[in-house]
Amino acid sequence: MITSKLRLSLTTLFFVLLFTQHFYLLAQSGDERYSIKGQLKDGLTEGRINGAVITLKETAFATSSKNGGNFLLENVYTNRFILNINVPGYQSYQSVLNVRDNVDLGMITLFPIGYENPDENALQKTIRATNISELFTKRPNFIGGNQVFGIPPEPKRLEGNFYLDPKWNKASILLYRDFEVLEGYYARYNISTNTFELRMDAEDGVTTLPGLRVQNIVWVDEDANVPRYFVNGMDLKDSGIPISGFFEVLVDGEMPLVRRTIASIRASNYNEALMVGERNDQIKKRNTYYYLKDKNIHKVPSKRKKIVSIFEGKEDEMEKFIKENSINLKTPSGLFVLFTQYNSMFEGYEPLIPKLLDE
Repeated sequence: MITSKLRLSLTTLFFVLLFTQHFYLLAQSGDERYSIKGQLKDGLTEGRINGAVITLKETAFATSSKNGGNFLLENVYTNRFILNINVPGYQSYQSVLNVRDNVDLGMITLFPIGYENPDENALQKTIRATNISELFTKRPNFIGGNQVFGIPPEPKRLEGNFYLDPKWNKASILLYRDFEVLEGYYARYNISTNTFELRMDAEDGVTTLPGLRVQNIVWVDEDANVPRYFVNGMDLKDSGIPISGFFEVLVDGEMPLVRRTIASIRASNYNEALMVGERNDQIKKRNTYYYLKDKNIHKVPSKRKKIVSIFEGKEDEMEKFIKENSINLKTPSGLFVLFTQYNSMFEGYEPLIPKLLDE
């Protein structure tokens, strides 16, 4: 027969174990809980989007947008997540989040599936939308970590690398499939294989994304803190034929200026007898500049007169601008200034990048 003292002891022990388990679970999952909020708008109409499904991948956290496109995920524990946004008729959206505090994603712009740029600009408006500027200036909770420098070991007797930029830079990627947007990843582009290498942070392994799947990509150069925009050559034409590889858009607008980087191998020219020349094969990169008309690329002429002649109807104005500002058309920065001036003459022009990065 159980005595009163024994019953009291067992009851006390039960509650001690219960509270011990409770605090153990809290310690395992972390006491702190946070919220993730944001707002969705239509990139064409500027209207707010209700009814979108917002989830954290592979978790039970889910909500929907309502009351003017607002959404809120509550009681989210500290961890790294992939945020997914899906709404019928619109491009899907995916981003990487590090939740260590309350997260305010601000305004996220979505575009209807099948949206086509009505202008002749090089870039789809989707990739130039407010998502880009906010990603790199107003959203501190996107995945961070140290940048990864360095280049994988190259084959013996081959110096250099095939990367457009060997650094890992935070990127926003627009895929052809359903205009899906991927944000918060670090990326670099292999010119030789036409592939993007992606990773979430410095500790993660690298995954590859074929260039054929990517329509536009923008990354922010870690050193210069300047955005760099790239478009797939499949959307451009050279003598009516689509082009393999990516072009960097330097100036967008009525007549975009783009740059293509080609990597080639220069064979060793070392002379054993004289002991002169380069002992190893070397990877060399060369930039070529083009302008676009109706999605067709044309190489920028090398002669001043021919360059001025491409600005049909504004030749005199451009000639005057070159003389008054002593523009050196043999330099990339000179071409950048010239095409910026020309495109700024047309209504709706918006500068794409604040300054030119010469490779």
